[in-house]
Amino acid sequence: MTNGCVFILKDMATFAAVEEQLDLITKGAAEIIPLEALRERIAQSRASGVPMRIKAGFDPTAPDLHLGHTVLIRKLRHFQQLGHTVIFLIGDSTALIGDPTGRNVTRKPLSQEEIDRNAETYKAQVFKILDAEKTEVRYNSEWLSKLGYAGLINLAAKATVSQMLEREDFSKRFTEEQPIGVHELLYPLAQGYDSVMLRCDVELGGTDQKFNLLMGRELQRKDGQPPQIVLMTPILEGLDGVQKMSKSLGNAIGIHEPPSEMYGKLMSISDELMWKYWTLLTDLRGSEIAAMQAEVAAGKLHPMQAKKNLAWGIVRDFHSKDAADAAAESWAKQFQQRAVAEDAPVVKVSLAAEGLVVELGLKEGSVLRVAKLLQLAGLASSTGEATRKLGENAVSVDGEKFSEKLLKGVNAGGSVALRLGKKSVRVEWVR
Repeated sequence: MTNGCVFILKDMATFAAVEEQLDLITKGAAEIIPLEALRERIAQSRASGVPMRIKAGFDPTAPDLHLGHTVLIRKLRHFQQLGHTVIFLIGDSTALIGDPTGRNVTRKPLSQEEIDRNAETYKAQVFKILDAEKTEVRYNSEWLSKLGYAGLINLAAKATVSQMLEREDFSKRFTEEQPIGVHELLYPLAQGYDSVMLRCDVELGGTDQKFNLLMGRELQRKDGQPPQIVLMTPILEGLDGVQKMSKSLGNAIGIHEPPSEMYGKLMSISDELMWKYWTLLTDLRGSEIAAMQAEVAAGKLHPMQAKKNLAWGIVRDFHSKDAADAAAESWAKQFQQRAVAEDAPVVKVSLAAEGLVVELGLKEGSVLRVAKLLQLAGLASSTGEATRKLGENAVSVDGEKFSEKLLKGVNAGGSVALRLGKKSVRVEWVR
């Protein structure tokens, strides 16, 4: 996996061309509001030599971050690579409220001691991705705790109750007669006020944060500032490939997990989800990921190898190259050991079997229909069942997950380890 700076900057007043910057900035973005304003703001930055100010806020409501949290941090890194000023905002004051986004009940408040402790762990974790020397770390207690009663009333006067009830989660709770704390209505205002105080050009957030992010634009406009551009990233699914990555759902990969555990979890994701992880969790540009997908589609790169590269790169980012190498080696040994049992039966399959061979090759080997092979090997009762199991990613060939319809490079006298679910055999080819 490619890492490090994508563009080399001579100094802080030298920026890559607008379209080059957009190529990296927009990679993996779900929505940018408004995109044309971002293009204009980048052009202004290049003309003036003044970097844009980019902010992402994190409420320290839990001690550990997982890969889902790092999607925004990775995008901050992209702006940082381009020479812009990155602000990692720790929401120690907003954490006292708790973000109501997506909640159907009021959050249990944290103590100040819990918030302070979690904030310290956040700082240690984010600098595995961001450059500590080039990152502006701020706490929103710097301004929110100084608002006072009059300041809070003035801030609250900048929005209406009807505006707040436009939020889907507030509206749903109101309709269902679920309690909504008055303090919860202050959360979007507090987050928006952060953007005013930091004079942000761009704020990053997940798609579930849209209401809060747009509030920042509104408050900046009322303050006479150019409204920030909002860049939203998709929600990252967890290991199940269905629900949002969450430790409470048991589908998360913590960035402080041991290298071997992190590597193994990444190897368990589906091939489809792998490409989303490549997009949101690495520094590869979109064109590079598209080229890799084309190689997989053309059979030049096995999807298992693409996933190994992904797992290795992510472990390297959060641990080290040596740790990634060791995790990959350990996983390979364990996987190969369970690929086929030592006492697995040996099945001799004739390359002359009806319906098996698609193309008989002498130099490069023959090409076989995998569904027919699974049936002949006794692992599936029919080619229909075998095809279905291939689609469910339940088949392994020589210790690697296999979902292709054809198996290439088969020669008489050779053998292959096949596994379907818990059943495994070793096939020996005969003519």
